[in-house]
Amino acid sequence: MNSQDEIENTPTGISSRFICTANHGFAPYAQEELRRKFGSVKSTVLLPGEIFLGTLDVSSQEAIERLRMEQPIFLRHIFPVQYQIGIVEGNKDNAMLQLTACLQHLPELRGAQVTVQARKAGQDSWEGTSTDLKDEIQEGLKELVHEFVVKEAELIVSVLATDKALYAGISSPQDNLSDWNGGAVRFQKEEGQISRAKFKLLEAERVFGIDFTAFKEALDIGAAPGGWTSFLLERGLRVTAVDPAKMHPSLMESDRLTYLNKNADSVKFRENQFDLLVCDMSWSPKLTAKLVTALLYSLVPGGTAIVTVKLLSKKPLALIREVMDTFEEANLQIQRAKQLFHNRDEITLYMVKY
Repeated sequence: MNSQDEIENTPTGISSRFICTANHGFAPYAQEELRRKFGSVKSTVLLPGEIFLGTLDVSSQEAIERLRMEQPIFLRHIFPVQYQIGIVEGNKDNAMLQLTACLQHLPELRGAQVTVQARKAGQDSWEGTSTDLKDEIQEGLKELVHEFVVKEAELIVSVLATDKALYAGISSPQDNLSDWNGGAVRFQKEEGQISRAKFKLLEAERVFGIDFTAFKEALDIGAAPGGWTSFLLERGLRVTAVDPAKMHPSLMESDRLTYLNKNADSVKFRENQFDLLVCDMSWSPKLTAKLVTALLYSLVPGGTAIVTVKLLSKKPLALIREVMDTFEEANLQIQRAKQLFHNRDEITLYMVKY
């Protein structure tokens, strides 16, 4: 790697470099995923447990194609590093001038609709906020770019500031694994919202491309206090919620809710009664898998299951594989396995019964 006080332009066709982001504490597992997929991976930690610079022994295009073909679980967001501007003797203004000069010579930005995504690797990485950093970059590109947009951009200019360098790259939104800045899918808490667990389904709806309004009848296992149930009711579904704990009183007024104040292993349903099954329980992964598979008779063929898997093991990749094997043996086809931004020590499985 060249010195950080130089401008780096990564050669294509030999190796490629990416800024890689995972949920806090899970970067080592994202690194392991890359090693399993690409073999040799060089990593430089930029924010412990969360952000690292990964160097792969394949071209940028090949890396992106392979990651898009089989998306990783823990690697939440990437962007290609085409420029690395070293901050010499703390002179951040000069580093910004150099970066802007580089970006101004990129013909693909001319006349394009562009989103600028700027992040800081730490509070002291750059003066001001990430928004201030973004505004500074946009100011330098305003004569070149047709329009700066928040959504539906043609290109994303990604910049990460550390205390030693600015890392930057240009990419299409679909090439970054997530079109959100750093993969941080943020929703505003609503007045009267029962719990933040609702954000998991909101994010799954977007990331997995699930149209929840297409379902008619859902089973929510371990539903209390009702974060996921409230989401499903808002989407117009009839919901059977099962939990020995109490549901939030605001939900009990709905005529589309059936509440069973029982343990999920003691209830019986009609065969093929539901077209959606969801489960977000704080149980061990193996017990969760056993409970869900025991109730699959009530899910129609072609029905969808959304299940969170708590990562209680020190070897989560092996645990995930074991749990996924259990579901696949029970005739569930796994569409996506992902640690969403709103997951904590867990992942979300999106599955379809066949």
